[in-house]
Amino acid sequence: MRFNPKARLDTSRVRDRGRGSGGGRGGGLGGGAGGGGLPIPGGVAGGGGITGVIVIVLFIVLTQCVGGGGGTGGAFDTGRMADTNRYESCKTGADANKSADCARVAVENSLYDYWGDELGSTFRPEKEVDTFTGATSTGCGQASSDVGPFYCPVDETIYLDTSFFDDVLERQLGGPDGGFVEPYVLAHEYGHHIQNVLGTMGKVKTQQGPTSDSVRLELQADCYAGMWAKAATTTEDASGQVLFESLTDQDIQQAIEAATAVGDDRIQERSGGRVNPEQWTHGSAQQRVDWFTTGFRKGDLDACDTFASGAL
Repeated sequence: MRFNPKARLDTSRVRDRGRGSGGGRGGGLGGGAGGGGLPIPGGVAGGGGITGVIVIVLFIVLTQCVGGGGGTGGAFDTGRMADTNRYESCKTGADANKSADCARVAVENSLYDYWGDELGSTFRPEKEVDTFTGATSTGCGQASSDVGPFYCPVDETIYLDTSFFDDVLERQLGGPDGGFVEPYVLAHEYGHHIQNVLGTMGKVKTQQGPTSDSVRLELQADCYAGMWAKAATTTEDASGQVLFESLTDQDIQQAIEAATAVGDDRIQERSGGRVNPEQWTHGSAQQRVDWFTTGFRKGDLDACDTFASGAL
C-alpha cells in the first residue's frame, strides 16, 4: 500500500479525542442508547467479550435511535468534544506514507471520494472519523475500547480506538498485522454509513442467526469495502489527484485474513465454545471473505445485495 506523495490530505473530518474515562468494559454501548449489550458469540476471555472488528452494538441502536434508517444525523453534538490535534501535521500523501495517523486520514479521504462518485447527489459524507483511547461518549451512548471500531448512525460518526488492532484483533483473535488491515476496517465501517444514507438499516428486524438481517447488513458492509478496494487506485479527488498510488496482492490478502479472523464461527472457536450459527450476528469467516471478494471483483452495488432472496 502506497499513497501518492503529491496528493493533498483533508483533515476536516478526522479528529482525535484523546484518553477518555468511563464506559466500563464489555459488550455494548448500553446506557446512552437505552439498551443493553447484545450477546457476543461465545465471548472472549479478558473483559466483557469481543465484538470482532465490526461493531455488534450497532444493532442496539438501530431501532432505538435511527427510526428506520436514512437518518439525518446531528442528534448528538460531537463538536463539544476535545480535539488533541493528532492529525494536524497530515498534509500530503507523503505524510501518509510515513505515518499511520496520516494514512488513516488518506483512507478516509479516499472513501469520501469514492462514495461521492459512486452515489452522486445521494451521497452525504460521514460527519467524522473519531479516534480515542480507553473510552468515549457518542450519540449512541458511552463506548469503551472493548467495543471495537464502530459506526454510530445517530451522529453519523465512525469511532476507533487504534489500540484495537494490536490488543484485540491480532493478540486475541489471531488476525493479521499489516498496513491494509485498518483500511479494510474503516472501509467496512464506512459501508455502514452508506447503508444509513441509502436507508438499508431500516431493513434490520432480526439480529441473530445465520440468515438474520444483522448478518446480511454486516456482509453487505464487507462487500462495500471490497468495492472501494477495487477502485482505490483510480479514485480521484476534486483536484484530479489519486490518493492510492498502489495496492498489492498482499494488501488484499491482509483484508481477507482480517475478514477471516472476525467471522462469528472463528470467534466462537477461539473462545473455546462450540460453533453455534443461531448466535451469529456478522456471518461466518467464509461468508465475510466471499462478500468482500464479491465487492472487489464486481465493484457493483447490485452485486452487494445481501438482502436479496437466496443471497445467503
